[in-house]
Amino acid sequence: MSLSIGIDLGSMGTKVVLFDGLVLDRLMVPTGWNPRETGEHALREIAARNGMDLSDTSGIVLTGYGRNSLRGIGHSVTEITCHAAGSAFLYPGAETVLDIGGQDSKAIALGKGGIVTEFLMNDKCAAGTGRFLQVMTALLEMDLDDLSRLPEDLPPQPISSMCTVFAESEVVSLLARGVDKRSLALGLLDSVAGRACSMLQKLGGSGPVAFTGGVSRSRNLIRLLEKKLGRPVVSSFEAPFAGAIGAALIAGNSRGCRP
Repeated sequence: MSLSIGIDLGSMGTKVVLFDGLVLDRLMVPTGWNPRETGEHALREIAARNGMDLSDTSGIVLTGYGRNSLRGIGHSVTEITCHAAGSAFLYPGAETVLDIGGQDSKAIALGKGGIVTEFLMNDKCAAGTGRFLQVMTALLEMDLDDLSRLPEDLPPQPISSMCTVFAESEVVSLLARGVDKRSLALGLLDSVAGRACSMLQKLGGSGPVAFTGGVSRSRNLIRLLEKKLGRPVVSSFEAPFAGAIGAALIAGNSRGCRP
């Protein structure tokens, strides 16, 4: 496969992957308020640190929330298609993909070769998304990385609302009552896991679930998902880059994608 680039312009983070059948280099930066500027800077940086020009690639494919902001650079492909392709590459044998992004969450059923056979998407509100967890962990004076370091023997504090506004009020009230913030954090993860599982169960399937997105490295969330699903949930260091990897795969297998 020839050299290609995939860029996933998410609402919270921009991921870029340089690819030639394997991931040669990767870059993740906050998207900020200007996706076009961030995307252009990220592309220049990954090209510069690999001593290459963007025209040296066989193609560039863009995906994610801000994929249409980089006009004149490559071409755009939907997140569903790119996450499916990237997940099939990272986790051969996975039948389903769960992607929890900054502004939405997606459940995708995979056919042979990473073909999308069905999908469900929550993009109507922030409930169960990375943004929801970001707001809630800030309220708990924690960060997203702390969600992987919570004690597993601690019982989750149930959170009755998944609406960000109402959940924030509920968490403030529970903190005032002296509830352990780590138990609250587990309760928030448990709520996110429950919402994700309801989508996955509607798709059916019995094999492994490939977990992608910014919170996919949280071992506590993976544990809660597996407990609710009764199925293995697989993730890795590369999981947040799955969309960009899928975009790079598509770029490398396409023609006429030059910048």
